[in-house]
Amino acid sequence: MFDRKTHWQNVYKDKSSLDVSWYQKEPTLSLELVHSAKVKSDDAIIDVGGGASVLVDHLYKEGFSNLTVLDISENALASARERLGDSAKNIEWLEADITQFNAPHPFSLWHDRAVFHFLTEKSDRESYVKSLKHALKSNGHLIIAAFTIGGPEKCSGLDIVQYDAEKLIAELGKDFELLEERNEVHITPANKEQTFTYFHFIYVARI
Repeated sequence: MFDRKTHWQNVYKDKSSLDVSWYQKEPTLSLELVHSAKVKSDDAIIDVGGGASVLVDHLYKEGFSNLTVLDISENALASARERLGDSAKNIEWLEADITQFNAPHPFSLWHDRAVFHFLTEKSDRESYVKSLKHALKSNGHLIIAAFTIGGPEKCSGLDIVQYDAEKLIAELGKDFELLEERNEVHITPANKEQTFTYFHFIYVARI
């Protein structure tokens, strides 16, 4: 039986975070969408599957003071903490499987670049959406990126699910309103192209 945690622990044990296919030196599009959400500098932001991503570095340098990084791999989180040095103590680090995540407090913005598309089982996707709805404030923002329809079919040796807006909305349900979608061609460290679509939603659930 596939063990998701072991897989990702091994990925970050065997490879430098600079060599994984999803590594970005500059998370430009993610930052643009965070800025467009107009969250306040002290609003709670979570980067789901943030692992060794440098998004948190940029947000911290810009003055965002309520940042959380979640990843299933402690190796990935350790890499990020080491990179950030003393600044790491000002960031909340959570080691968890997103399908079993119970948020310790509400968030104003949830960012996920390429976690959701790894969930090939319907039950896992349903668990993710349940965790998301529990964690996100009403009128909170969801930024989620996945491989585009017609893009890569695998990543890190695993099958993925490709998404367009209609397909993703069907998974998230009527509580999420799509504000914007943007396409990106990501060039991997191995110089291969990966086509992503980024979706920006607002959580419009009535409490």
